[in-house]
Amino acid sequence: MRAAAISTPRLNKMPGMFFSANPKELKETDHSLLDDKTQKKRPKTFGMDMKAYLRSMIPHPESGMKSSKSKDILSANEVMQWSQSLEKLLANQIGQDVFGSFLKSEFSEENIEFWLACEDYKKTESDLLHCKAEKIYKAFVHSDAAKQINIDFRTRESTAKKIKAPTRTCFDEAQKIIYTLMEKDSYPRFLKSNIYLNMLNDLQANSLK
Repeated sequence: MRAAAISTPRLNKMPGMFFSANPKELKETDHSLLDDKTQKKRPKTFGMDMKAYLRSMIPHPESGMKSSKSKDILSANEVMQWSQSLEKLLANQIGQDVFGSFLKSEFSEENIEFWLACEDYKKTESDLLHCKAEKIYKAFVHSDAAKQINIDFRTRESTAKKIKAPTRTCFDEAQKIIYTLMEKDSYPRFLKSNIYLNMLNDLQANSLK
């Protein structure tokens, strides 16, 4: 059987972000800040890294760069569409990056990491399902998972049973819960955050030049 690796597209390339779907890597990460809420502090480099990333996504008229000519450059219209639904935000690769960065600032990045891991899992070849299902379970669902997601006991137990004979839908129930949690909790705050509003304002200002 071939070894399976969980891929979370591009999020691990985001400056200042430490996303990983490899359980071994997750266990080796220092989670002391997550375990003690009184000690939580936003990384000093977070703001600088995020600003640099956003600047790279915004077209500059003097450079002659236009969003229509590159899938990696944003337009104000694209960013405005993110406010229509979480679905539209997550359908955009840069939207995933920016929302993931926001979740990281709130110490809840495990939600989007799990959601993306589930999306990737659904595309897995049949002979790799068991291996990849166990990795996702150990990384996010197990009661001792390094990045344990917030789901109820029944769903956790049900998922544990499903991965013994895994199908591409064995994480659907847990993924739906996490999606709803992001949609009702984190997403509304994201739309009011400086990360989103500053990006939108900068893009709108650039469009008027």
